[in-house]
Amino acid sequence: MLKIYNTLARDKQQFVPIEPDTVRMYVCGMTVYDYCHLGHARVMVVFDMVYRWFKASGYNVTYVRNITDIDDKIIRRAAENNESIHTLTQKFIDAMHEDADALGVQRPDHEPRATQFVPEMLQMIAKLEANGLAYQAADGDVNFAVRKFDGYGKLSGKSLEDLRAGERVEVASDKHDPLDFVLWKHARETEAEEVKWDSKWGKGRPGWHIECSAMGSKLLGDHFDIHGGGADLQFPHHENEIAQSEGAHQCQYVNYWMHNGFVRLDNEKMSKSLGNFFTIREVLKQYDPEVVRFFILRAHYRSPLNYSDAHLDDTKKALDRLYTALKGVSTEKGEGGRVKGVDWNEPYALRFKAAMDDDFNTPEALAVLFDLANEVNRSQSAESALQLKALGAVLGLLQREPTEFLQGGSVAQGSDDALIAAQIVARNEAKQAKNYAEADRIRKALLADGIVLEDSAAGTNWRRV
Repeated sequence: MLKIYNTLARDKQQFVPIEPDTVRMYVCGMTVYDYCHLGHARVMVVFDMVYRWFKASGYNVTYVRNITDIDDKIIRRAAENNESIHTLTQKFIDAMHEDADALGVQRPDHEPRATQFVPEMLQMIAKLEANGLAYQAADGDVNFAVRKFDGYGKLSGKSLEDLRAGERVEVASDKHDPLDFVLWKHARETEAEEVKWDSKWGKGRPGWHIECSAMGSKLLGDHFDIHGGGADLQFPHHENEIAQSEGAHQCQYVNYWMHNGFVRLDNEKMSKSLGNFFTIREVLKQYDPEVVRFFILRAHYRSPLNYSDAHLDDTKKALDRLYTALKGVSTEKGEGGRVKGVDWNEPYALRFKAAMDDDFNTPEALAVLFDLANEVNRSQSAESALQLKALGAVLGLLQREPTEFLQGGSVAQGSDDALIAAQIVARNEAKQAKNYAEADRIRKALLADGIVLEDSAAGTNWRRV
């Protein structure tokens, strides 16, 4: 029986899907104006873990993770770089995919871009206006009337009075109330045409909050199972999503809200706005991608994750212990020559499942792997080693040749897919820094190991020869 901590209920609740054996899940993705940092890595890895566990548990899963490709920061950065918004966002979408692939993150079933769903956003805003929850202000913006929506604050636990007293929302004189937030931003004459769409309220572009509401309802329905994202999105973004979606469709929006904790550096949230962040590709220069994934999964997804080289070094040693247990024990095929999956009736697997069913308790699940590794070391049992590798696969771990990982993980020592992806990340970063000598060195090193890179407008692919 799977239980999930539901932010809306502030408690762990048994997961009951809207449709039997089916999960519809939406996760807020990246705003693509820069490289992804470790905070983004945590969101990607955490919900990849959730996605994998639902599938391992027999559910049919539809996983949507959006891309915000129109935003004030994007517009500003494109202007600073003297490039089009499409050029800027495509560059960082490609980089995001490179980072995610290196970390073993599976692609979601749908990855909608905000700019592709503007008609759906306009339809939702029109519904809100018809329901008396939206109005066009004197400055041309269309705003959501917060005080007209009963229950605003139920996700974050904030009352309207507390919000008003704390002045958590920037006051704009044309709003009916300082708490009201923008649904449609009226176009300014100075803005480029590529950031303007026609609407009944005049040319403009969508506000950030309406984007996820429209994409979620279009791809998953007006009422779906799970909505996830970082803890920093709980307010105001997710609070506003509830208000918009329930205000437009007159039904419950989401049953379970999941929020992962922050990545911290020196006990402070890691973020671009604070300037105290490491990009994924910076970290991958020093550490194997599987070590970074393992580091993220060692902490419970709701807990703070404290980043340091010492913690990653310790993670590497811990992962070494698991791979050492697999070294020298055949884990290629099970009985009858078939590749072995998890034996869910076996005691270690039952403990693993109990941990994962308890709000995705990956620290406890990993503890089971270490206990099983001790059993492998003691018995040298191929069956136990196969079980260890199969359980690791559920978390996206332990799928490489042990010797290759333990020898340091260079591409020449096994050409593992995740390591190849990491090398491609490093090469693309070198090219963007105009360090063409380094980019060419990486390409030649891969070629020497039988890996051919193929560059295209969509990104870099590779194949073995």
